Amino acid sequence: MPTEQTEIETKYDVAESTHLPALHELPGVASVAQPVELDLEAVYFDTEALDLAINKVTLRRRTGGEDDGWHVKFPKSSGARLEVQYPLGRAVRKVPIAVVRTVRVHVRDHELIPVVTLQTRRVVHRLLDANGDVLAELADDRVTATTGDGEPDSWREWEVELVGGDLKLLEAAETVLRSAGAEPAAGPSKLARALGDRLQPGDQWELPAKPRTADVFRAYAAEQVQAIRQRDPEVRRDAPEGIHKFRVATRRLRSALATFRPVIDREVGDEIRAELKWLAGELGVARDAEVQRAHFAAEVGEQPVELVMGRVAARIDDHLRGVYKEGRAGALAALESERYFRLLDTLDQLVAEPPLTGDNRKAAKQLPELLQHDRKRMSKAVRRAQKAETSEEQDHELHEVRKAAKRLRYAGEAVVPVLGAEGSTLATRAEEVQEILGDFQDSVVSRELLRELAVQVHLEGGNAFTFGRLHALEEARGKASIEAFLEVWPSLKF
Repeated sequence: MPTEQTEIETKYDVAESTHLPALHELPGVASVAQPVELDLEAVYFDTEALDLAINKVTLRRRTGGEDDGWHVKFPKSSGARLEVQYPLGRAVRKVPIAVVRTVRVHVRDHELIPVVTLQTRRVVHRLLDANGDVLAELADDRVTATTGDGEPDSWREWEVELVGGDLKLLEAAETVLRSAGAEPAAGPSKLARALGDRLQPGDQWELPAKPRTADVFRAYAAEQVQAIRQRDPEVRRDAPEGIHKFRVATRRLRSALATFRPVIDREVGDEIRAELKWLAGELGVARDAEVQRAHFAAEVGEQPVELVMGRVAARIDDHLRGVYKEGRAGALAALESERYFRLLDTLDQLVAEPPLTGDNRKAAKQLPELLQHDRKRMSKAVRRAQKAETSEEQDHELHEVRKAAKRLRYAGEAVVPVLGAEGSTLATRAEEVQEILGDFQDSVVSRELLRELAVQVHLEGGNAFTFGRLHALEEARGKASIEAFLEVWPSLKF
């Protein structure tokens, strides 16, 4: 099984003749353990186009140390990195499939090949507190890098990694190390230094000071595509909220393609929207089961003991666990499909070169028109819901209102860089409607599930009383949501 840890470290370039300063004088450091010498080998894998390195992701096979194995590192905020470690296994020349899947969003179906081999003579100095616990480790590394047929490159560097200490220790260490002659590392990693000119930075596009509408779309779309890249590995590792955040990114992008239709080629945009809908659907089964499990665990727990007859909580949870397991398997299969890889290729192209129409005007003037179109769309959906003649028709139309509110919310978010408070206020109000009607829609889905389970219990000769009680509570929840929406709607000015 893989293990995970957050890595917080700083790196320094040092001359061969530089002496290590007195580390025991650092704040909180009571002593420095006897140094440990290691001979490490790390073989880094990437695609021919260096897709991993470009996205600041590294994949290596390390031997010779205390953490032998396959290591994958992902960037996190504030300079930290998430490191996922897999057992070494027998594979040497080929990356194990379990490891490949963690970086699939970047490499897709391209082959992973060795790109750099690092030989490191490491001396580890562990900084200890008064209790003997490790606060940080300073690694004094002498590195030799080999890339293909090129000449080996050698250098020395110091690397300080937090273990049990805090950022103040890193700050203090920097002052001491730099006074000894160290300089902040020229590159973010040994790999980047070894690759040198081969590693070309990706396009650094920024929203212009006076953007056109297509520029606003491109900036928002780029955020969502980046979120997909970030959440894909989380879904595969079953990280908390991974599926939810992944699906939200697909929905935001799909919504933007609809809102910005006047400037984005509709045929191309609608094809992408269809693929994003497919992907969100593949993710949705597991996510919906996840939400229902949490809801029913709380709802059953609130019932009087004497009114809970039989294995109600366990039965619901067992069913939803099965749905989640099956849904997650389906989601993982989708993420391993060629259809998904080609969608990722299409999204990269969408951000790099949006398919524009001729109606691409100054954003400050055109964006209010786009928002007004989405406002009208939502108002029409509300009127249809208010005119519904049956509960089934009303349920359907309120679901449409919720989807319209969601689009309006995402549209408001997208225009904030240009319209500021107007966009954020719009997004907030639309989100209020979305949440109210989201609760309503959840009650509709929950009622269907409860009825299904109640029928099963009845057919098995059990007592379905509590399922009926829960069904009534869900009806009440749905009714309360409708009332809340009808009450708040007139006060919402869109």
